[in-house]
Amino acid sequence: MDLRQLAVVVAVAEEGGFTAAAHRLRTVQSTVSTVVRALERDLGTPLFHRTTHRVVLTPAGEAFVPAARAALEAAERARAAVSPVGGRVRLGVCPGLLADLHGVVVRLRNAHPGLAVEVRQQACGGWGQALAESTVDAVLSVLPDPGSTAGLATTLLSCEELVLATAPGGSRSAPADLSELSLVDFPPGWAIRDAVDRAFPRRRISLEVDDPAVAAGLVRAGLAACVLPGSAAARFPDLTVRRFAQPPVWQLAAVHRAGVSAAVAAVLAQLA
Repeated sequence: MDLRQLAVVVAVAEEGGFTAAAHRLRTVQSTVSTVVRALERDLGTPLFHRTTHRVVLTPAGEAFVPAARAALEAAERARAAVSPVGGRVRLGVCPGLLADLHGVVVRLRNAHPGLAVEVRQQACGGWGQALAESTVDAVLSVLPDPGSTAGLATTLLSCEELVLATAPGGSRSAPADLSELSLVDFPPGWAIRDAVDRAFPRRRISLEVDDPAVAAGLVRAGLAACVLPGSAAARFPDLTVRRFAQPPVWQLAAVHRAGVSAAVAAVLAQLA
């Protein structure tokens, strides 16, 4: 099994037929058919039901194609990581998602001097419309629910725990129930707010600010506690970081269209 075989199968699945896939791949229909048959023999199972009028995936094909697409995207990211690319990438970033956004942009420019990166603020939950309208090429967000990404691809970039930041001193263990605590949180549409809403839907928000440093100041003064990703809490070492017994996770992902360009792949490779 090689990448060319994977690319052919994905093209047939996405185009809905061998002839259309051949046009997309700039080859002939017989070559596409030969490649697919060879792969099916290697796998020991058919990937497509072939009829006179259409081609549809078998159950094995339904399982195979997403994995094949992921492998192709991973290969493209690996290639982009070592091969400077040019072009332009419009990157949507949910507020509060990257504390070191400047560092990310600097690393991208150092790795790919010919690559222009435009960063736009994108509210969590609004990335679907932005991608559909092609106003951005990829959106950095908390990992969305699988049902909300139909027709799109999701690349998981990092995963860490959410923790409870409190005033200096005290216990290192966080309570399972936050309903009795006074909490400072961030506005709707912020990445941290989205993740904490999912993890603790019944918490009580006493204060709402749009700056993590301001939130840390309120915590430092003993006015509230704050749920943060571990890496964000580490920016304020004087605060007490309390871990949950069953820690909720903070998963950073990129949502984008399938079959990304070399420029988008280069950006994803630097972010992973």
